[in-house]
Amino acid sequence: MYKDYFQLKGEPFNLTPDPRYLYLTSQHREALDHLLYGITQRKGFVRLTGEVGTGKTTLCRALLAELGPRYHTALILNPTLSPSQLLRAIVEEFGLDARGGDRLTYLRRLNEFLLEINSRGRDAVLIIDEAQDMSIAALEMVRLLSNLETECHKLLQIVLVGQEELRDILAAPALRQLAQRIMVCYHLGRMDAHETEQYLHHRLRVAGAASESPVQFDRSAVREVYRYSRGTPRLINAIGDKALLAGFVHQTNHIDRRLVRLAVGELKEAG
Repeated sequence: MYKDYFQLKGEPFNLTPDPRYLYLTSQHREALDHLLYGITQRKGFVRLTGEVGTGKTTLCRALLAELGPRYHTALILNPTLSPSQLLRAIVEEFGLDARGGDRLTYLRRLNEFLLEINSRGRDAVLIIDEAQDMSIAALEMVRLLSNLETECHKLLQIVLVGQEELRDILAAPALRQLAQRIMVCYHLGRMDAHETEQYLHHRLRVAGAASESPVQFDRSAVREVYRYSRGTPRLINAIGDKALLAGFVHQTNHIDRRLVRLAVGELKEAG
């Protein structure tokens, strides 16, 4: 609705995890470097945790783009499945035939696939998002997948991505064998006030706002956005979107504290 008014080519504060809009703070860069290190060095298991809305899923999308064609990847976004269902979903994500199979059949097909691509100098990566929602049985099944290996290295690199409670879940005695195999870990925190300001400007630039573009968040608006969002990207996006809508409604290109407060008030009313 406000794109034409602000002369934008895209929606700067869309809530979808679009890697084009990824703003790499020092934390996000470190997190991405940890993920790439764990995968390229074939460490087997990597764990990425972070508070709700800190950009974990978007970071996963950026990771997929960084890996390139040498890597076969599977991304599981809904892990609330039984072990057999999860295994079938993994097989399907790798593009394998999952029809008419049981758990042993899926494991055999997956192992044959991994050995075949390994013989061609390629690697496979499995990324499981929202891993804190997995059952103990499903996590144990994923651990068993790490047993697929050659004499030299693991055939499958596994990245577990989840909210803070994933760390506590993996610390449970029943999962100690899995926890011991996680060699690379990173916890993603919120942005500070300066990063929040840079994030707002970055998203507007990616959406097509040139330096001469009339739309801008002034310093008072940025402070207000940070005060309500505490540097959480998802909340910044929600507030930024509503603030631009408020600017459009009030026919102003200058987003100030008053408009941000109107945006926050509307979000609070919506729950």
